[in-house]
Amino acid sequence: MNYDPDARRDTPLSCNLIARIKRDGPLTVRQYMTACLQDADHGYYRRREAIGRTGDFITAPEISQIFGELIGLWSAVVWQQMGGPSRINLIELGPGRGSLMRDALRALRLVPDFLSAANVHLVESSETLRAAQTETLGAIDLPINWHPRLEDVPEGPTIVIGNEFLDALPVEQLIATPSGWRCRSVTVDDLDRLQFGEIALPPSGRLDIPVHAENAPAGSILTVPNFSELSAPLASLGKSAPLAALLIDYGHAASEIGDSLQAVRDHHHEHPLTSPGEADLTTQVDFEAVRTQITMSGSENAADPALVVDGPITQAEFLGALGIVQRASRLMAANPIEAGNIELGVARLLAPQGMGTRFKALGVRSGGLPTLPGF
Repeated sequence: MNYDPDARRDTPLSCNLIARIKRDGPLTVRQYMTACLQDADHGYYRRREAIGRTGDFITAPEISQIFGELIGLWSAVVWQQMGGPSRINLIELGPGRGSLMRDALRALRLVPDFLSAANVHLVESSETLRAAQTETLGAIDLPINWHPRLEDVPEGPTIVIGNEFLDALPVEQLIATPSGWRCRSVTVDDLDRLQFGEIALPPSGRLDIPVHAENAPAGSILTVPNFSELSAPLASLGKSAPLAALLIDYGHAASEIGDSLQAVRDHHHEHPLTSPGEADLTTQVDFEAVRTQITMSGSENAADPALVVDGPITQAEFLGALGIVQRASRLMAANPIEAGNIELGVARLLAPQGMGTRFKALGVRSGGLPTLPGF
């Protein structure tokens, strides 16, 4: 998306960032994303409830209750694969308004032994979203534990759910120039307006250029994700007890060149520099990089990884394997007045050129577990 500096919005965070850049120099894209999303005073996830029709975007659990219900039952099957341990950590990363967990726990009433074993943990850094989750889950007769980081969850058999969590993890971006790759940066122009620029690669460390990007033409953008915020604690949790994780997000199965940094505000796309702190910033998830970083994390031998990855497969394939069509048919028969809305929601989740193929599902498991359900 082309950037019109005159369309910029003078948000409280943009004023702070401009002053910071003029004082300390340009920001990397990773630093810019971190500030926009997590700034203590004006960060996007610190100050507003982003999800839902009154927010900036709608996620799958808000589209259809069946999404969360199927993931709940998926968790029960995984628990059984683990041997039905007497205690199980059920963790959700970035739980939004709590809709997925609410629907999952409702479906899990069909498996009372799982509910008796479950310790529910929500990893959430936003006080605003914590309040929304508390309200959504208020009727749940289970203790709910909140943590700012995955590392804070106690050890034990663990199931982790992350829906649209990876896309918000800050990334670095590189730009190809005639003299080689340089870091893409955020700086200011002569009129004190934010703009993209470039700076030298960090002297403290070399960023490896993948094979697919070696001959990229000048001007090409390479996104360099870092999933250590997820891979390291997953590897740690998986060392002492069985672990399984389900990660669903929009992105591409194989690494590729291109600028996927985007901003969404009021359900419309805008340029990432237009409304710092007041628009959601995300990138398309590089699932090849996710696979690589997870399998390498916590393992000294690449041929014998501590964690095994299943997939990615498309969201449509995954939900289809879990029986979404059959579940929708039963729900429509039981609720004929809502049948049209139920059918519309499921169709949106499975749309061939929409969420059904743009979103991918990835499974992560301890080496001793079988292939996870749906993969």
